[in-house]
Amino acid sequence: MTGHLADFDGDDARFDVVGIGNALVDVISHAPDAFLDEHGLTKGWMDLIDTDRAVMLYQALGSAVEMSGGSAANTMCGVASFGGTAAYIGKVSDDELGRVFGHDLHAVGVSFRAGSHDPDTPTGRCIIVVTPDAERTMNTYLGASSLLGTTDLDETAIADGRVLYMEGYLYDRDDAKEAFRHASTVAHDAGRMVSLTLSDSFCVDRHRDDFRALVSDQVDLLFGNEAELIALYETETFFEAVTELRKHCEFAAITVGAKGSIVVTGDELIEVAPRSVPKVVDTTGAGDLYAAGFLHGLTSGQPLARCGELGSIAASEVISHVGPRPLVELRTLA
Repeated sequence: MTGHLADFDGDDARFDVVGIGNALVDVISHAPDAFLDEHGLTKGWMDLIDTDRAVMLYQALGSAVEMSGGSAANTMCGVASFGGTAAYIGKVSDDELGRVFGHDLHAVGVSFRAGSHDPDTPTGRCIIVVTPDAERTMNTYLGASSLLGTTDLDETAIADGRVLYMEGYLYDRDDAKEAFRHASTVAHDAGRMVSLTLSDSFCVDRHRDDFRALVSDQVDLLFGNEAELIALYETETFFEAVTELRKHCEFAAITVGAKGSIVVTGDELIEVAPRSVPKVVDTTGAGDLYAAGFLHGLTSGQPLARCGELGSIAASEVISHVGPRPLVELRTLA
């Protein structure tokens, strides 16, 4: 337990938040059901695919909308939408989609560090085929994003960010694990706060021991949902998981679905109500944007309850439309 919350009061840092994660481009195209049949795609499913299949599907789609994606990148865009300053570290290739990724982040005011290029590995992408019934079929190619290692880190940016935010999805390779620990050390050496999002329960199941060690050794602030926290500590109930969490991490922001969220500190549970939404359209990015609101509140000196409220505001906006990023300036909703 690193104990940075009591000392955290905002300072002369260049960035409010610096995020590290899988740099992916969403490639969205509308196509008839016949396209799925022709290419052996299962409607409504998400598959991980290799380089050859990613290139083939990308070429077969024809016209498509291309926009930068990735969980931590969505969060950094949310921080910027609130009026905060954000930087993002992720690995892309020097190709068309890599340039799309960088352009989109720069366009919303997020500083982007691409890391070194691997000429044999294209930029990661999530190919999304939308059929006439509005069903989304996804094929994800991690590509260059999964190759991020310590040498791709911008240590100056990390040391210049009030909070380091790390995406659990990236944690599959040993190089990425080493990069997370190195980035955390750089941040702590500069007197900064380190946060981690667990990303999803399957991710937790794959890396439970490593995640537990990272949380205990390096993480000040943990993000996740109720199921992910229970999976992390292998408990029967949420409150049993909270008991374990308090032994290892200073505080956490845990979403609990339609009930809102709970901010966990060493001696308090702060319940935060959700914001009502007339119609939930697409829950993609809800957790990413919740983290954005919470981090914006934290880095602007707000009480923890207000940080959770800002998270709820951001999440409610993003689930009211298709896509994982806000369509309005979040600062106008706060």
